[in-house]
Amino acid sequence: MGPTAEPMIVEIRSLQDISADLSQLEQVVQAAAERMAAALDNLSIVLVDDERMAALNQRLLDRSGPTDVIAFQAEEDEEGQGGEIIISVEAAARQAQEYGHSLERELCLLAVHGLLHVLGYEDEPETKRAKMERIQQQLMTEICPP
Repeated sequence: MGPTAEPMIVEIRSLQDISADLSQLEQVVQAAAERMAAALDNLSIVLVDDERMAALNQRLLDRSGPTDVIAFQAEEDEEGQGGEIIISVEAAARQAQEYGHSLERELCLLAVHGLLHVLGYEDEPETKRAKMERIQQQLMTEICPP
């Protein structure tokens, strides 16, 4: 019998002022990673405001303005296989209102979307976006029902 896999370490940091249930966010990411059989040892989630997200979007992706989520594909480092997800909570709040659901649900959706990017899924071109959206929807149905 092989060794038991250690659970993924999830670190969540909030660098903004809107209150959100971070324990639910961690549970959703853990469950999604497990369902995707993700070989991740650690995952960092950073919650930021639109101003910080716009600066990161410009510096990292050479795109102007804020976006809802930026994720970095999993890489091997001294702590094992890891990745990072950055979420704008202000963008999440706007989108939650637009879609008629809670901020927590939108944060979970963005975290799952970010996790898929960490695992190498892409949402460009449209054919890859459709596949990613199907997987994302399936995960949300299983782990974060409305």
